Amino acid sequence: MKSHLLLPMIGIFVFIVNAQKQEGFISLDCGLPIDESPYDDPYNGLTFTSDSNYIQTGKIGKVEKDAMTTFARQYLTLRYFPEGKRNCYNLNVKRGTNYLISVSILYGNYDGLNIDPNFDLYLGPNKWARVDMEGRPNGISEDIIHKARSNSLDICVVKTGTTSPLVSTIEIRPLRNDTYVTQSGSLALSFRAYYTNSGDQIRYADDVHDRVWYPFFDTSFKQITTSLNINNSGTYEVPKTVLKNAATPRNASEPLLIAWLPKPANAQVYLYMHFAEIEALKANETREFNVILKGNFNHSGFSPPKLELHTLYTGVPVQCDSEGCNLQLVKTSNSTLPPLINAFEAYTVIEFPQVETSQSDVITIKDIKANYELSKISWQGDPCLPQNISWDNLRCTYVDVSTPPRIISLNLSQSGLTGSIAISLQNLTLLQELDLSNNSLSGPVPIFLAKMKSLSLLNLIGNNLNGSVPQALLDREKEGLVLKLEGNPDLCRFSSCNPKKPKKFLIPAIASVASLLIVGVVVALICVFKKKKVPSASDAHDSPPSKPAVDDGDNNKLESSFLSKKIRFSYLEVQEMTNNFERALGEGGFGVVYHGSVNGSQQVAVKLLSQSSSQGYKHFKAEVDLLLRVHHINLVSLVGYCNEGRHLALIYEYMPNGDLKQQLSGKPGGFVLSWESRLKIAVDAALGLEYLHTGCKPPMVHRDIKTTNILLDRNFQAKLADFGLSRSFSDGNETYVSTVVAGTPGYLDPEYYKTNWLTEKSDIYSFGIVLLEIITNRPIIQQSREKLNLVEWVSFMVSKGDLRNIMDPNLHQNYDKGSVWKAIEIAMSCVSPSSARRPNMSRVANDLKDCLAAENSRVREGRERESKSSMEFSVDIYTDMIPKAR
Repeated sequence: MKSHLLLPMIGIFVFIVNAQKQEGFISLDCGLPIDESPYDDPYNGLTFTSDSNYIQTGKIGKVEKDAMTTFARQYLTLRYFPEGKRNCYNLNVKRGTNYLISVSILYGNYDGLNIDPNFDLYLGPNKWARVDMEGRPNGISEDIIHKARSNSLDICVVKTGTTSPLVSTIEIRPLRNDTYVTQSGSLALSFRAYYTNSGDQIRYADDVHDRVWYPFFDTSFKQITTSLNINNSGTYEVPKTVLKNAATPRNASEPLLIAWLPKPANAQVYLYMHFAEIEALKANETREFNVILKGNFNHSGFSPPKLELHTLYTGVPVQCDSEGCNLQLVKTSNSTLPPLINAFEAYTVIEFPQVETSQSDVITIKDIKANYELSKISWQGDPCLPQNISWDNLRCTYVDVSTPPRIISLNLSQSGLTGSIAISLQNLTLLQELDLSNNSLSGPVPIFLAKMKSLSLLNLIGNNLNGSVPQALLDREKEGLVLKLEGNPDLCRFSSCNPKKPKKFLIPAIASVASLLIVGVVVALICVFKKKKVPSASDAHDSPPSKPAVDDGDNNKLESSFLSKKIRFSYLEVQEMTNNFERALGEGGFGVVYHGSVNGSQQVAVKLLSQSSSQGYKHFKAEVDLLLRVHHINLVSLVGYCNEGRHLALIYEYMPNGDLKQQLSGKPGGFVLSWESRLKIAVDAALGLEYLHTGCKPPMVHRDIKTTNILLDRNFQAKLADFGLSRSFSDGNETYVSTVVAGTPGYLDPEYYKTNWLTEKSDIYSFGIVLLEIITNRPIIQQSREKLNLVEWVSFMVSKGDLRNIMDPNLHQNYDKGSVWKAIEIAMSCVSPSSARRPNMSRVANDLKDCLAAENSRVREGRERESKSSMEFSVDIYTDMIPKAR
């Protein structure tokens, strides 16, 4: 008897273990009949289920017979969508979790027409990818790493032509939240390769996260391999089967070169390079090499650890040139062995800027859909977005991509509604128009409709409603509500219900009304007398202050101007957006700056006033005054503010690449800014200053230009920040103002320091110092130099004609010498001791543009001389084109 029970028990145990391993996995075989679900893939043990419970539309198709023997089971059926513009899968996920999402599409001539379909793929309200099946007999797999913004995820296909969209599989895998971290956006897979000259795809169960690794090799490579155990317990948990192989250059003295073309060509790129030393090195052998992504990333003197995974990655996004990306692993002079690489992943950043419709509205409208069993084919995905395919019979408000749309109009006329008016309607708090006419609704008119303050039109014509209309709702008519009630035979307005009352009730009724009138008059008289009473001094003294005792007049002015233009946040909201001030970005005289998120999507920087800051409130007002009236692409923009008691905060757009000082130091990601990138940043900063000096009326002086106040967005576009010390000239004819000296030592204009006369030329001196830092990447004061001060040292080096010593050695002389000499000339003219000899900002900006043009010309010529082979990626279900080495 025991032997008979043993096999079933083992089967149950295997099922439980397998389920635990796949915890959080979603594996949908689209079009799989429900009675055949679930099943286990015999090759990898993944459990696939039918998609029937995740979508209510579409039809089932099967690939033609010739394809049946070629592809795995999950690709043999599909779901296609001949009806509707948009069709969506709705999946349950965990908000804030990083997911690997893969959607596979195999046409397989399921319809016998031999017409390759094309359509768009959406993730929630944002377009994810364009799917074009032409010339893709093995199908397409779109892969993305995306952090869930809510507990619900919509994956939608959108019809764009005459062919029907289709889906073969949807696979979602949770990842560790400390991996594949982006400054902004999600990561679309370019390729994921491991280096072997023989082998198959590697995925689950070798890879616990079910990443698919494609084999790749090139004739310029030499393969090495090991059978020894490799420690892969690093953060990225690359499979041991991937790490046991590696590629080195066939010519040991040559670098290992890999080139590829991202899509689109100007995309922001993240790289993940996985290394493990798998050769047994002799006592006199070393392997050391530099990892260089041309113009972006440079990691020097790297030695892979013995039989242990080590991952190098770009901490910030990088941008390759128009010819593509060029990765070089270059042997150092200390190394006896050539470089190696085991595996490589490349992703492009895809921004999903549009936030979803307000979650409360989404939950409510889906509840209404379920309550009335509505089967409108357009009612899938996000109700309001995208605007051109929003739900039928529904209108929304649209402010900007970072503000969730709200539902303001709902028309369910002639929709076959039965039962009572759904109580969940009251949760559409911004609803202005509600049309429920010509249905079969019954029961009373609920009083909650009167409490919907935004409601301006309520159409209940042609239903079976009964009873009395609530007086509160009738009173709303006096406030402008358009109330339509005709065609409800058993419904009556309060004033006309049961009109023929017995006469014996007439006198009590009149008496009651008279009593109410008397009470009303008395109350009105009391209010009038109270209004006329002037509060005494003691009353005023006892009244608690509503604001802190700091500059009330200016504070009120600040409030009125701010409310009309910006968003005001409460201190509680500031705590929530910063996750209780979890991540500090930096600290200045005003206070600490924290990373935050508005609406779960728009990243912001929150500058919180320190309680110990003596000048904090003054600087707070100065920044507000400036940023309310100036707007320029090279000035950091204000998102909102907090002014609650002693809590003052300014909320800015988030600049993911930090400040110029950080970038020059190479700390974020460890790569070196190219000369071209530095000139672009200098031009951007100059244009921002030019706007303050000449575009503002009256003109503005920043007063604190320095490398830490030049911030960089995700595209490395520079923007000026920190306007707490800024001053304006009240009269447009003024050329200077007399003021107490303020600014940062080292950047201070010596003439301003001596005379207290502040002019725009004071900013130009500070900008000249910044430009010298960009050129030299050296500190302003350095004790070990021949000349301590940077200005004096550069002047000394210029007199010797020593350009090589002046320039940042990290650039390895990769620059146009003419543009460098021109930039040095500009910088030295800016830091002239006499303000009269300094150029204005317009001249500086134009001259820097000339420098940039010269450097761009050199870069273009260099590209034309290079012989470069690269190819686009085509990620297929079974055949993947990996980038060729050269």
